[in-house]
Amino acid sequence: MAEKLHDYRKSYEKGELSRNSVAENPMQQFRKWFYEVQDSGSVDEVNAMTVNTIGTDGFPKGRVVLLKKYDEYGFYFYTNYESEKGKAIANNNKVSLSFFWPNMERQIIIKGTAEKTSKADSTNYFHSRPKGSQLGALVSHQSEVVESREFLEKNLAELEEKYQKEEVPKPDDWGGILVKPISIEFWQGRPNRLHDRIRYRLEGNDWVIERLAP
Repeated sequence: MAEKLHDYRKSYEKGELSRNSVAENPMQQFRKWFYEVQDSGSVDEVNAMTVNTIGTDGFPKGRVVLLKKYDEYGFYFYTNYESEKGKAIANNNKVSLSFFWPNMERQIIIKGTAEKTSKADSTNYFHSRPKGSQLGALVSHQSEVVESREFLEKNLAELEEKYQKEEVPKPDDWGGILVKPISIEFWQGRPNRLHDRIRYRLEGNDWVIERLAP
């Protein structure tokens, strides 16, 4: 049965974005927007982002993960390298990230290349996590078929007992991913669908700033 959604409309009127108002560096602009959204207090997880990869089956796939760090080199998240996304990145390291913050009618779209972070970085972050999350990483062979929820919970209970007084070892196939951007687009909703789109595009070692048609 067809479901028409024609009447799902709103007017975007909460902000504007101009070439004169943005920072010269996209990471500075990202930081500005990130903390403006955080300070608004209306988003539960401002660091939630969609990671899009091209799978080994040739199909694109997006899933929401949490951004855990960003710096002048790019954007960092952590995962099981043997997961579906981990295998996709190993096969094709061209990825995109996207943030959508509807409370301020903003989104950011990032294109870049992904690479593993160092073992030291991965280990340091792993041990900064709550112990339950560390044990969860040991239990879950991410993206593999499992027989039941009870199977996972039983394995978790066994590991909780085993590592009750011991440090949890980081799995060898778990660690960080750094996405180095080549393009970062900032989108601000505007009335009449004439949205503001400012894109930073890496050309050599310099960022070119361009306005895109909505």
